[in-house]
Amino acid sequence: MSVDMTLVLFSIALIVIGFVAMSSASIEFAAERYNNPFYHSYRYLFHLSVAIVGGLVVYRIPMSFWQHTGWFWLLAAFVLLIVVLIPGIGSEVNGSRRWVRLGPLNLQCSEIAKVCVILYLAGYLVRRQDEVREEWKGFIKPMGVLFFVTILLMAEPDFGATVVTLGTAFGMIFLAGVRLWQFSLVILAVLAAGVVAVVSEPYRMKRLTAYTDPWADQFNTGYQLTQSLIAFGRGEWWGVGLGNSIQKLFYLPESHTDFVFAIYAEEFGFVGAVILIALFCGLIARILQIGRKAEKQQQVFSAYVAYGIALMISGQVFINIGVNTGLLPTKGLTLPFLSYGGSSLMVCCGLLAMVMRIHSETATALAGGAKKLRTKKRQIKKPAKGGENND
Repeated sequence: MSVDMTLVLFSIALIVIGFVAMSSASIEFAAERYNNPFYHSYRYLFHLSVAIVGGLVVYRIPMSFWQHTGWFWLLAAFVLLIVVLIPGIGSEVNGSRRWVRLGPLNLQCSEIAKVCVILYLAGYLVRRQDEVREEWKGFIKPMGVLFFVTILLMAEPDFGATVVTLGTAFGMIFLAGVRLWQFSLVILAVLAAGVVAVVSEPYRMKRLTAYTDPWADQFNTGYQLTQSLIAFGRGEWWGVGLGNSIQKLFYLPESHTDFVFAIYAEEFGFVGAVILIALFCGLIARILQIGRKAEKQQQVFSAYVAYGIALMISGQVFINIGVNTGLLPTKGLTLPFLSYGGSSLMVCCGLLAMVMRIHSETATALAGGAKKLRTKKRQIKKPAKGGENND
């Protein structure tokens, strides 16, 4: 088994920074709510230990297994998204029903569903590659699946997961070679549906208007964003120092989950924020490189899975940081490895283990190809027996 050390180092760096940043952002909230300032830190370590064990299991599973069971994972996604909506099974927090309690774990079903969609869609794009590139029906079929997934996600409601899932799926289909004009028509239709979804719900409309000018109503609809921007302003170049954030002292809501990046930027400044973004960019670039190598080795399913994982992580990073900085309307979405949330951490670690498996299988295929080439060269150079001229 071959391990990609570049991917491992990026992953470890982000996990370490995530633990430190989340612990610092949550310490006051945990002391007030649970009478234990390190409550969320202990939970993070617990989730990380489960994630590591799960990642080791995922790493041992061949990619062919995921390819041949894609239908099952799509079915699992639908079951999870339906079960979470059932009262008494799904847990409701802040008006959203997104979690199912499994003993000490609080499973966010949309996190699992996003992965299931990637696995199913990667298998579909391999099986129906010609249809996707040349015929409408090859493009429309996955759109039908995504439509039902979107309906279930919006029923929770989880607008952030919907955007990430659709963005990841569209990116994978685009990379599979769909015709540009077909792709453009569907994107326009989705954007129109997004506008309708925003206008149809008053709370989404309030978030949009608050995003355009948060200071116009900074103590009501614009409160969270203005407090986040204050955190960035206090951080300046080098930050106020680890643990010295003021905004985490109950000024900025959700400071250890959706807005952990703002607290991190306040304590580590512009330089620290740039370093963190650079680590994310390095991780995503490395995943794309591994996917490209797999595609060159004709491991197309593995390549699509790697592309999907890179798109999903980059989408979540872009949206979360965009929300924190006021670039995008306020929307609850975790920042991978930094935000407190067991489901997000475990899913991200599992996805990285899958990418490492893709790298391992690609490296094995490269080594096998090189061995065959050397053997062929030796056979060519070896003189043929009985080659003497007896004339």
